[in-house]
Amino acid sequence: MSAHPFELPPDIQHHALLDARMVRAAREVKLLTLASWPAGLETQFLADYARGTATLPQIAYPKLDFSEVRRELAAVAAEADPDHPLGQYLSESAHSWGIAAELLEALGSPRVTALSIQLFGKPDEALPGHGPSTREAARHFISIADELDHELMSPAETVKISATALHLQLQRDLDDYFDGRVIEVMLDPDLIAKAAAGATRIRLRSGAAFSDYDRDQLLQHEAFVHSLTALNGREQHVLPSLALSSPRGTATQEGLATFAEQITGSIDIGRMKRLSLRIEAVAMALDGADFIQVFRYFLDAGQSQEDSFASAQRVFRGVPTNGGAAFTKDTVYLRGLVGVHTFFRWALRSRKLHLCRWLFAGKMTLADVQRFEPLFQAGVIKPPRWMPPWIQRANGLAGMLAFSLFANRIRLDSIADTGGALDV
Repeated sequence: MSAHPFELPPDIQHHALLDARMVRAAREVKLLTLASWPAGLETQFLADYARGTATLPQIAYPKLDFSEVRRELAAVAAEADPDHPLGQYLSESAHSWGIAAELLEALGSPRVTALSIQLFGKPDEALPGHGPSTREAARHFISIADELDHELMSPAETVKISATALHLQLQRDLDDYFDGRVIEVMLDPDLIAKAAAGATRIRLRSGAAFSDYDRDQLLQHEAFVHSLTALNGREQHVLPSLALSSPRGTATQEGLATFAEQITGSIDIGRMKRLSLRIEAVAMALDGADFIQVFRYFLDAGQSQEDSFASAQRVFRGVPTNGGAAFTKDTVYLRGLVGVHTFFRWALRSRKLHLCRWLFAGKMTLADVQRFEPLFQAGVIKPPRWMPPWIQRANGLAGMLAFSLFANRIRLDSIADTGGALDV
């Protein structure tokens, strides 16, 4: 099928033109960039904290007006066909971008919390499958991590790698994968997170220390999910918005990226603890803890002062620092991981593993890839050009998922009650 919108069937053409309008409007809504804190606050805060004179950071956010953008996004949503898979995607995406624009207009005010919860949820929400809450799952992983004997860790797991060394290692690995320079790895002193990925650039926070696990996690999480889905999204001529990080797709994107860490053996219990600590910290902030109390929570959990500041900063992006408010994005990681893992198991059982591969065709939700199945089959949406090695090996993926499906039927509590039943 031709990619030019004016040669497409009328229903596809209509939504392709709407998508182009949405992309133009949404490009201005840079949620994480505009909600971030300015560089340089960490040094002063830590110096004051060492003297016992630390005060709550006060952030001057820009005053933004996205009224025109919000009007255009609302118009796109209104003109999309609610009974068409592309119309459903566009309506939900435009609505999501509209909430993000509204959030940016409210930066620095308590209202950001409610808008953030609309986009990303909150810690007390149940996990997919009517499971425990996200906060309960976080406490489970924190408890397990705290109980493990750190003396069992190999020396290689405790060796620190500088950002400069990691930059060189990641660049070499990516150049080998692409057989050329497609993604550039850069050092960024102003980055809040330890790393962030776009389509053609991965940034590492200068001065941060990394481990061997961090290196593998960054390759699988940032490069082979966030960057590849953006690159593949750029190949979509009918639906170029699939290259953008829509707020509504955050849970699936982060869940897929964390699942990639898990399935490649790149995730360690320390990483699970760090993700879980952030969820608990968001809950604490919503319950009234201020920035200094959350900072101390991370310190008491074993993080360095620098990492504790960066972690607390994530919780208070865009909101007042005196407690009762939070930026809740970090709650999506565990919820997204459970959702993606469940989806992959469902896809195996339903003989639809091709949907798992199609998730890499752009930044979409689990619901999107199911709705888009006939559009992939018709050639309206292109299959992914780039995929991580682990998903290309379909037999290995199926083997792991098949074992997971069976193992979940075994009740550990009944085994524990029979003592010798674990003998083989």
